[in-house]
Amino acid sequence: MSNNYPIEGLGNEHHSWMIRMVKKIWIGSIKFASIRRTARLGMVSKSMKSALNAELSSDFVTYYYNQTLDHFNYRPESYTNFQQRYLINSAYWGGANSSSPIFVYTGDEGSITGAAAFAGFMVDLASRIESMDDDDRYYLILQHRYYGDSVPFRSKDIAFNNTSTLGYFSSTQALADYAELITNLKKNLSAENCPVIAIGGSYGGMLASWFRLKYPHVVIGALASSAPILYFDDITPHNGYDSIVTKDFRETSETCYTTIKQSWSEIDEVAGQPNGLANLSQIFRTCEPLNSSQQLKLYLEYTYEASAQYDNPPAHYVSDICNAIDGAPEGTSILGRVAEGVNASAGPPCHRIYDFQPSNMSGWLWQTCTEMVMPFGRGENDTMFQASPFDLNNYTKTCQDIFGASVTPRPHWITTEFGGHNIKSVLGNFASNIIFSNGLRDPYSIGGVLQDISESVVAVYTLKGAHCLDLGTPMPSDPDWLVAQRDKEIKIVALWLAEYNAKRPTS
Repeated sequence: MSNNYPIEGLGNEHHSWMIRMVKKIWIGSIKFASIRRTARLGMVSKSMKSALNAELSSDFVTYYYNQTLDHFNYRPESYTNFQQRYLINSAYWGGANSSSPIFVYTGDEGSITGAAAFAGFMVDLASRIESMDDDDRYYLILQHRYYGDSVPFRSKDIAFNNTSTLGYFSSTQALADYAELITNLKKNLSAENCPVIAIGGSYGGMLASWFRLKYPHVVIGALASSAPILYFDDITPHNGYDSIVTKDFRETSETCYTTIKQSWSEIDEVAGQPNGLANLSQIFRTCEPLNSSQQLKLYLEYTYEASAQYDNPPAHYVSDICNAIDGAPEGTSILGRVAEGVNASAGPPCHRIYDFQPSNMSGWLWQTCTEMVMPFGRGENDTMFQASPFDLNNYTKTCQDIFGASVTPRPHWITTEFGGHNIKSVLGNFASNIIFSNGLRDPYSIGGVLQDISESVVAVYTLKGAHCLDLGTPMPSDPDWLVAQRDKEIKIVALWLAEYNAKRPTS
């Protein structure tokens, strides 16, 4: 199977990823609908087989660092340590004396073995820089605290037990982890003069850009792929994400878009009839009887959203859905056509529509209930979906129901800590050496940086790409526009390294 595109090579199973994707993103209860209305951040679908079952390349070796629990306080418990997992590929290490660059993937909420398998561009990047030899690079993939094996307090059950133990779980602590680990590693390698480039995708891309802003003495530059750093406060319209999903479907097929837009009221009408839910279950071939029409609508919403977010070649999920909707036999009802579309994305024999309750054991849910408050919502008739405005009061109540009354979301903290307002002026004055890359078919691109800020803080985007495509392992079948995007990124990183080496003392 290709590591570039996790869907490729799955044969008859390739459609079933959508079912698993939807399962991962909290389909179900109306009570918790306010907490999230979109496919979650993630470089690749967490349910994709290559992300879950990826075999670690023999070039990567697993290590653990004795990491500080609390970087910002000096209470006795702050000095507690935990084991932070990280991966190293030193097969091409040129050594400290050569000032070889160190490429660091800023781990996110996903699997770091999945990142190692998918993000092959990080490995390809250095080999394409003309000033570097094949044995002149070092790769490091860091795991975010509280995810995977990097769990404080010895176990996830203890770490997620209450807000006291979860209180050390934040992006700022994670960035401090990365700074401490990298600094310590460079010292042990006698590589203090070796430049570090941060690379990340999705939430990891946000971290990469923030890492460069907060720790410019640790990393000399950052490639932030599909990083929606502007989807906070009211910088980006609340309906931005679903407006891009709508655009993707509408550009693919006007009739498909119209059918989907009309289907919501049709679902409500059928649900209100005698045996309505049973009829809907039959139309959509659900494995278990539906509990509510909302359960079905949430399933459909996330199916469309995830299809748009991960609509990267060679997968064409949006076209698959629309071709099935438009290709239904003449006379097929609106709901029958929509059901055909779902069949194309999720596959037979039946649709397992789970009724999940968000869990207080979810790390990403903790982050969205504390600092990562991204106000997703939509009004009436401004997307192909039904209205679902963002309501901070309901959002807060939901978070408190899950984690306790003391947990109150801080919707303005990210922009306070990292900025976001007047981004061109702020980054133009204080930032350097950041690439913000996007594919404009990615719904999260609406919250990304899409214009050059300065000569060294630049936006590189493609019209056809979706989420984090540029970080995937380059393949001979890659379209020209993707090759051009990566080529531009490589030239920019090469320039950073050349400038760094030109300024570096020779003795």
